[in-house]
Amino acid sequence: MPVNQESRPYPRWRRLTEERAGNAKSVFHFDVQGTVAKSTHTGIPWLRFIRQQLGPRVHFWPFDGWEIPPGKSAIAEVYPALWSHAYPRADRTVDQHDAFSIAAWLSQADRNGTLPGFPHPDLAPQERVIAQVEGWILGVGGSSAERGNLATAEVKGHG
Repeated sequence: MPVNQESRPYPRWRRLTEERAGNAKSVFHFDVQGTVAKSTHTGIPWLRFIRQQLGPRVHFWPFDGWEIPPGKSAIAEVYPALWSHAYPRADRTVDQHDAFSIAAWLSQADRNGTLPGFPHPDLAPQERVIAQVEGWILGVGGSSAERGNLATAEVKGHG
């Protein structure tokens, strides 16, 4: 059966959050070095499984809304490259260090009181509508000032 060329993802497509994150790879860019597309699309059925199993106990941010209700577990997209530079790699593999960096960043942000601000990127109303459909990377700001701060952010005491 021939494939409709119009239905194929364009390899240069980038979501708004990927543009704002700078060098984040597109979830539509398959078969290139450093691609995240295959793992992203492979994980989607698992997200559906989690939704079916946990129902209202889980909040898929930002798809279920920008505000994470108290008492719910949240699932959010993260981009380890935003934070991994702030922590020494030690004897971890790259993947282990990515997971460690995200966990350490979230823990530090919780302890220093900045975590509640991360689910609220500075977006114009129309950008917020687009991002709620496309998804958003937790920790990616909306304004150019936030993007600059994010690019140079270091987690105190771990860098």
